[in-house]
Amino acid sequence: MAEPDASRGLAGAELSAWRSFLGAHAAITRALDAELEAAHGLTLSEYEVLLRLAQADGRRLRMSELADRVLLTRSRITRLVDGLEAAGLVRRATCPSDARGLFAELTGAGASRLAAAGGTHVAGVRERFSGRFGEAELDELARQLRRLAPGADDGGCAA
Repeated sequence: MAEPDASRGLAGAELSAWRSFLGAHAAITRALDAELEAAHGLTLSEYEVLLRLAQADGRRLRMSELADRVLLTRSRITRLVDGLEAAGLVRRATCPSDARGLFAELTGAGASRLAAAGGTHVAGVRERFSGRFGEAELDELARQLRRLAPGADDGGCAA
């Protein structure tokens, strides 16, 4: 593939694809976020934090690893976990081998809220995303998107 000329702006198919990608992502995540908030009092980011913790060994992750998995900055994950902890959905635990290390750990209440929100979220994903494609199209779409973010399909928020 020839290296594109960085001095000229995006145009044609390149611009159309980029705008379509951004627009689809924004519209879908905005709608999913609104549904989860209205039905379960969770944002999409909070839902993903709970899901990532539920999928982790021992239902806990180091704060830095959690931030990496949900693609948030360390300061943003700290604020998010603060709110989830205040709601009783997550608790912090110290790391026995590293006094500076903190884990975020899913509580029973967090697991219950996640389970309740899961059906709403999956139905929303199917309505706005996967239900609009056939199985072969989804396979191809996943293959193409992995080129943009290798390893990004490891149990994200729609699981």
